[in-house]
Amino acid sequence: MAAYGGGVANEHLGRTLRRLRRLAALTQEELAERSGVSVDVVRQLEQGRKHSARLPTLHALANGLGVELTTLLGDPPAVAATGENDGPRFVAVRRAIMPALWGLPPEPTGPGFSLDRLREQIADRWSQYHSAEFDTVMKTLPDLITEARSATVSGGGDDRRAGFTALGKVLQLAGHVAVRMGKTDLALTSLERAIEAAQQSDDPLLAPMIVNSVAWTYQRQGRLDDALHIALCAAEATEEGGHTDTADGLKVWGALTMSAATSAARSGDYERAAEMMAEAETAAARVSKLPPGGDNRMVSVFSPSSVRIERVRLAVQYGHPHDALALAKGMRLSKDTPPSWRTWLLLDVARAHTDIGDAAGAVKALESLRRVAPTWMRHHTLAVAIVRDLWTLPNRPPGLRSLAEFLGVGE
Repeated sequence: MAAYGGGVANEHLGRTLRRLRRLAALTQEELAERSGVSVDVVRQLEQGRKHSARLPTLHALANGLGVELTTLLGDPPAVAATGENDGPRFVAVRRAIMPALWGLPPEPTGPGFSLDRLREQIADRWSQYHSAEFDTVMKTLPDLITEARSATVSGGGDDRRAGFTALGKVLQLAGHVAVRMGKTDLALTSLERAIEAAQQSDDPLLAPMIVNSVAWTYQRQGRLDDALHIALCAAEATEEGGHTDTADGLKVWGALTMSAATSAARSGDYERAAEMMAEAETAAARVSKLPPGGDNRMVSVFSPSSVRIERVRLAVQYGHPHDALALAKGMRLSKDTPPSWRTWLLLDVARAHTDIGDAAGAVKALESLRRVAPTWMRHHTLAVAIVRDLWTLPNRPPGLRSLAEFLGVGE
């Protein structure tokens, strides 16, 4: 097991920091000024003379760069510690997203094909994705993409449009998996092809749902203005199309609005972000009053619970841990809140407790996370970062050693 250091240790930290700083078109001095961190610390990290930093320092640098803390920490969820994420399984996913040049066109589906079964399989893969079962998802993605492509050239017009719906949804999933593997350019390729499919589908909400995924990917790349713009445009189009009178349409609009708020907050426009989150919270209360929509697994995540979770996240990220804990206190999550969202909530609560010096509260939140979503916890560099930071305290709280052993970062 790796030994604990004085803060968050990561051999790739300097390289990641330098890359993100250059993407943001900032000098070392400008990043230091924006983040309130000594320029000497920035230089030492980038030059590899310093391999670790405390969470507050990394948090400040991430805010200065306009990225999530997990982006700066390196390996996103789903990437093995070895970094070897281009093995045969992922190559097959890449080939399915981008078929070989001058390859054969898709073949029509066979006699045993069922569009309903294909839709159910795609919905199941989305559930597995939200439960961090990435290996299972990657194993089945290539065949699902191939089958969906075949559905687009089979049957009559209605069947083909339904096939394009399935293709758009499975390519959207492939884009999400690519982001989790740290391959954002491949993710954008998959999502752009998903939008092309959505435009030929029978679902008017599919394209704006995929746009939301594109906005998330832009956020991961630090393209905050682009992410904000496309989310707002898609939300406006959804509303103007009259879709917010349905539960599914309102969920899509709400998810886009929350995404726009996140981009605004990361750009430093907290007032605008707060206004959009207030709009989203008001709209979320309407969802349950509208006629039920389709399969929740295939629609954007949006409910009073998801809005509150996002508000907690923004409060933690922008230095208001007491507000975050007040928002999270006594929160009752709706049944359709995916494990991934529950995970983020507990991680953010742990971060908030860490920020206010409540080590016991942080450990308690992480122990809850271990019970609720152990697989997700193992994938999150942030969980490791929090545990490592707590380990530097002179009085280690009960339960910390067990968490460290579970995450494989003990002494």
